[in-house]
Amino acid sequence: MSEYQANIAPIAPHSADGTQDAPKEVPEAAPITENDIGEYREQDRYLPIANVSRIMKNSVPSTAKIAKDAKECVQECVSEFISFITSEAAEKCQLEKRKTIGGEDILYAMSSLGFEQYSETLKIHLVKLRQHQAAASNTKAAEAMEQHDD
Repeated sequence: MSEYQANIAPIAPHSADGTQDAPKEVPEAAPITENDIGEYREQDRYLPIANVSRIMKNSVPSTAKIAKDAKECVQECVSEFISFITSEAAEKCQLEKRKTIGGEDILYAMSSLGFEQYSETLKIHLVKLRQHQAAASNTKAAEAMEQHDD
């Protein structure tokens, strides 16, 4: 039984009269094998090639061409990088008994994995994102109040 499964309490349904029935054992999940992992489609493991290609094209002169194998290589690398950073952030969340990875967790993961040179830039983008989200939320609230007044 995995560490995650060991922390799950058995399900205890309630009867129609509101009393709790005896706990039922939850069947143990079958382990995922390498064969199962191989069944995932390649496009499910990687970022969409069109998005990667667009970002690459925006980073080079308009006259430059990018080979298909270069796009695929970058697609694989950035997908692996995201998984690497996310797994470090998820580990931090698990230790702190949280289920949601936040921006600060990603910044922590970047720093702890040796990418601290990107921290300041990422902090700036995180602040801008939060400001944009707050402004959008305030706009929606104002529109809702305006509709309510009508």
